[in-house]
Amino acid sequence: MQSLADGLPHDVAQQIHPDWRKNEADYWAARDAVLTQYNNHWVAFADGAVIVSGNRPVEVFHQAQQSGKHPYVTCVGREHEPCRMRRTAFPYDQSYPNEALPLVTVEFRNQPDQSGVTLDRVIPDTGADATALPWADFQQLQLDPSQGMPGLIGGVGESSAATLVFSVWVHLDGKNYQCRLQADFGGNERILGRDVLNRMDVLLRGPSGEVVMNP
Repeated sequence: MQSLADGLPHDVAQQIHPDWRKNEADYWAARDAVLTQYNNHWVAFADGAVIVSGNRPVEVFHQAQQSGKHPYVTCVGREHEPCRMRRTAFPYDQSYPNEALPLVTVEFRNQPDQSGVTLDRVIPDTGADATALPWADFQQLQLDPSQGMPGLIGGVGESSAATLVFSVWVHLDGKNYQCRLQADFGGNERILGRDVLNRMDVLLRGPSGEVVMNP
């Protein structure tokens, strides 16, 4: 079976940690047994065994990264389903003023207790399974590709593409939130997904054109 890492840009794929590739291969060798016990659950697999399991991918992913074992993380029985970014663009009627787009400014941190990089024009998107940034933003965040986990990202419909996933923290309204950050190698939008939004209250005040976090 082809590795998820092989779908990444060549220069990025070369930096994927060899332990992750080994854990991916070992998972598929043991997949029938894992399916029996963990069907429809998120798991992290390393050293021939499930080391973390749960129902929330962002929590499983962060615990998996903390192990330092470069585990393979997936939803058992749904391994080939991409992380969906369901935002859809519709053409405006040019005879009518354009509708406003809600945007927020977000600080992304590599460690929860250290200052990070603040990015503007981030779209709070309840249609997105997880958070995504263009690959160019990852250069600012100084994220090491060897610490990322290959995965799949997709839009509306059946399309999917390779991505690299990192455990980071979003700092908003004075609080840190675990984030499952996807690299978008083909797009240029910054998306704040449900991995973060489901942990806070977000009020979209359309008439006044503002987004209020934890009102």
